[in-house]
Amino acid sequence: MKISDIMSTHPVTISPGQTLGEAATIMQRIDTGFLPVGEDDRLVGMLTDRDIALRGVGAGKGPEATVGETMTEDVCYCFDDEEVEAVAQNMGEQQVRRLPVVNRDKRLVGVVSIGDLATRQAVPAAGAALEEIAQPSDLHR
Repeated sequence: MKISDIMSTHPVTISPGQTLGEAATIMQRIDTGFLPVGEDDRLVGMLTDRDIALRGVGAGKGPEATVGETMTEDVCYCFDDEEVEAVAQNMGEQQVRRLPVVNRDKRLVGVVSIGDLATRQAVPAAGAALEEIAQPSDLHR
């Protein structure tokens, strides 16, 4: 099964010039803790609620600080034509719960989460990925 079969399509994105306040409002409205950051139809970063809390508020930045000041620039992603099992393994190794999905032109086409793996017929892959994700590590410090 390909990731394109289970991913969430039409992801909401934010631009690096938007504010953390705007990002938080969008996250609240769509009930997510993760926004892909796009510029000129390209994925340039990721912003999580954790980024806002630690790199934003924790570093003394307010709601007017920009997404670009706070986002994670080193983005892990997968391709829409990759096999679910390979992506799940990569999610486990990278200890991430969500990945942006791009096509071979590197245009954002969706997002896949550990929840997508668990609820869309990929339960063994989800379990293996979650087991690795839950292990303590220094990957995201």
